Amino acid sequence: MVAVRFRCGHGAAPDDPSAVGIRRACPLCMLLDETQRTRAELLGRVAPAQRRPLMAETRVGAEYEWQCRRGHDRYRATVIDVLTGTGCAKCRANAAGAGAAAREAGMPFMKPGLRVGTSMTEQRLRALLGERIRLHHRANAVRTARMFYGRQEVWPDILVAELRVAIEYDDPGRSGRAHRGLKEGSDVEKDAVLREVGWEVIRIRAGGLEPLGPYSVVCRTVNAQVVDEVVRLLGVIRGEAAVARLRIGGAVAS
Repeated sequence: MVAVRFRCGHGAAPDDPSAVGIRRACPLCMLLDETQRTRAELLGRVAPAQRRPLMAETRVGAEYEWQCRRGHDRYRATVIDVLTGTGCAKCRANAAGAGAAAREAGMPFMKPGLRVGTSMTEQRLRALLGERIRLHHRANAVRTARMFYGRQEVWPDILVAELRVAIEYDDPGRSGRAHRGLKEGSDVEKDAVLREVGWEVIRIRAGGLEPLGPYSVVCRTVNAQVVDEVVRLLGVIRGEAAVARLRIGGAVAS
């Protein structure tokens, strides 16, 4: 595995000659900035024995043991869950009983503890998109009007909640069978469930997959041009004025 050193100083050691330098902050520092938190605040919440590794952590999916701020029991959770969720199991139970509005169809919400596998390509997609428009991490699910696989909610790869647009990344995977056949039918149904509650879906279809739905981006892999096309489609779907409010530093899609 190639060692990576980020602009924020986290990652590989400065004297590691084999390290690859990346001109952006590590994923954890990016999430801290987005949620308006600090690493010092995060260190104050982790179990004391785990503060040293967390000081150098770069991954938002890394799991640690945390101290509940309300005095409940310690609990294990990922960094992203701690920064965007409602806390320990008791805190989550309390939040679930109080949020009637979160049960409304079409409402984006944070589902604490959601475990969904994220590939390196999906992480790259999120990072590149985050360089163009503001993305927040306070929602990872959308409440639906009907059941989908036993739940009245769906979990898109990326939510642009302000525009009510979900972005999905599809590729055939190592088996060559993912997002084909029955799984493709499931993807179509998921898109329909989202559209029923006022959302639209952009699907990035890589690795030889055919277009699926009115807003598909067919490509070999995720790169800057693909992400520019995603931003362009956001403007087509919700209007350039709405997208302009989310742009970072006046970036303009090419």
